[in-house]
Amino acid sequence: METLKTKPDEKARQELADETFMSAADLRSYMTEMQMAKAGKSVEGMDRAEKARQDLIKRLSEPLDLTPERLQEILQPLKLKLRSAAERGETELMVMRFPSALCADHGRAINNADPTWPDTLAGRPRQAYELWRDQLRPAGFRLSAMIIEWPGGLPGDVGFFLKWGGTKQ
Repeated sequence: METLKTKPDEKARQELADETFMSAADLRSYMTEMQMAKAGKSVEGMDRAEKARQDLIKRLSEPLDLTPERLQEILQPLKLKLRSAAERGETELMVMRFPSALCADHGRAINNADPTWPDTLAGRPRQAYELWRDQLRPAGFRLSAMIIEWPGGLPGDVGFFLKWGGTKQ
């Protein structure tokens, strides 16, 4: 009985064709396809993130109807967060974060500590500033605003920080 022998070259070709072992060209092609797939997912994810950001900007551009009830809905959790931060020994708390697109100058005045930065605010960030100015500042709280994120080296999100303790104005 004669057995069929596979020539070494044929056997090597079969192994190379097997999906568990790819030629260098096949491996390069596979890697390229995988990178393109990842890039596609990344772009898709970036598109979703940008849409969510635009939706947030639109929502925060529209001021709230600050009825006394709505104001209490805002102030009650804020008081709890402030108390909790104070119990931890902290002297400041970030109370709002929003895209710099809600500033007329995209955050330039805030970044440069321009004293007129509140004039650049729109929508709910403006309302938050006015709430501090009218109710929290008389109670001794200070407010600072700073750019807290720099995507691509440009001002991204702005953070509002309530501060207490010390006498620094």
